[in-house]
Amino acid sequence: MSIVSQKQAEKQEKEIKLFGKWSFNGVEVKDAGLQRYISLRPIVIPHSMGRHEHKRFRKAGVSIVERLINDMMRPGKNAGKKARVINMVRNAFEIINLRTGKDPIEVLVKAVENSAPCEDTTRISYGGIVYHLSVDVAPQRRIDLALRNITEGARQASINNPRSAEECLAEELIMAGNNDMKSFAVAKRNETERIAQASR
Repeated sequence: MSIVSQKQAEKQEKEIKLFGKWSFNGVEVKDAGLQRYISLRPIVIPHSMGRHEHKRFRKAGVSIVERLINDMMRPGKNAGKKARVINMVRNAFEIINLRTGKDPIEVLVKAVENSAPCEDTTRISYGGIVYHLSVDVAPQRRIDLALRNITEGARQASINNPRSAEECLAEELIMAGNNDMKSFAVAKRNETERIAQASR
């Protein structure tokens, strides 16, 4: 074995991979507005123990995979069961890799970009008359809304369905990554932006 290939093998061993499998190398955020807020810092297990929650905007430094996991723990069936949800996301990533052959982290980032709304409406009242006005959405909120809609779509799809939550999450991420209108998150984004455009 040559010295160069030996160094490359050592480098690959040292590389930090999500769940010991998926590399963060080569994954990039194409949307310029979201680049500062989607964290792709390499981690093995996405569990930061909530260290970010006491300071404003600190969640921008939390891995995008962990933020997906946290959103899957919304009140209801999986509330507070982080270990279970981590396993669920790991299995969903395996399914994504088997179905598409792509890096699941890349699929997740693409799905977030495709389902993050740029415009929304706000209520303004003038003398008792309330009407809606179109406003731009902050980048941090765009990611929050995208993750919420992705997880909500997966949750709704798994209710009264023989398919597991992992399969539903994987399918939602794949469809959102392909910008498919069948995806709950992408449909929600288009609907939000359409209403905002009408309120300009």
